[in-house]
Amino acid sequence: MSGVKDDLIQLVLSDMDGTLLLPDHSISPRNLAAVKALQAAGVHFTLASGRPPRAMREYVEQLGIELPIAGFNGGILVNPDGSYLQSHPVPYDAVLQALALLAGHDVEVWLFADDEWLLRDPLGEMVSQEQRGLGYGPRVVTSFEPYLNGVHKIVAASRNAALLVDLEQRLQPLLSGQASASRSQACYLDITAIRANKGDALVTLAELLNVPLPRTLAIGDGGNDPAMFKRAGLSIAMGHADPQVREQAMHVTGSNVEDGVAQVIERLILES
Repeated sequence: MSGVKDDLIQLVLSDMDGTLLLPDHSISPRNLAAVKALQAAGVHFTLASGRPPRAMREYVEQLGIELPIAGFNGGILVNPDGSYLQSHPVPYDAVLQALALLAGHDVEVWLFADDEWLLRDPLGEMVSQEQRGLGYGPRVVTSFEPYLNGVHKIVAASRNAALLVDLEQRLQPLLSGQASASRSQACYLDITAIRANKGDALVTLAELLNVPLPRTLAIGDGGNDPAMFKRAGLSIAMGHADPQVREQAMHVTGSNVEDGVAQVIERLILES
């Protein structure tokens, strides 16, 4: 790989789970090598994820990223030194409305606030799966009340994917103008502030790096990724993504187990 085509991409913004990461939450050797080659060739690479920043740090170090990252779907942009470039918590009234609606359904409800994962039921079916993914455990609280003014993300977790689809459709009009609700994965429904979206995060990062939006590439697999597809010069959906996600991207690559991110970097950006 001798370099980058001079008429193409200057900034790549990648989703993590289901995109850059394998199902066991690791980065494949091929994806890691492709990102390193991209960076060596002078192309900016960073991450946008529904994860809290705390659960992204290990990957930032492994990838050698020296740019801001977007956590909570863009709810927080974090500088390399850990300081916040931007922060968009969920409005208090929207938090109350979302919690009230979710309380009437059989879902696990989690709050992410002050870089902590808060929950009331540590024995929930989805807790161990989330802990493996994040790399740290939750803080068990008896009430969410003391934390409602600093919430960056509410998660409804359930293996009943159809229920989460229904809740997403009910929350969107309820929270209109205050917050957004989208499924980051089949088992997770995320509620974040309106400005906490990967599209706005991409715009902010591009402006910071003085990269024209037509020279940006966004790649992802979840319902929170089309927001950045719409703003990027080039958008790529993973091969295993739901049809409604794939149809909003310009191109489709292989799945995460097929190193779809590396395929994009090798074929569309780096010269062979």
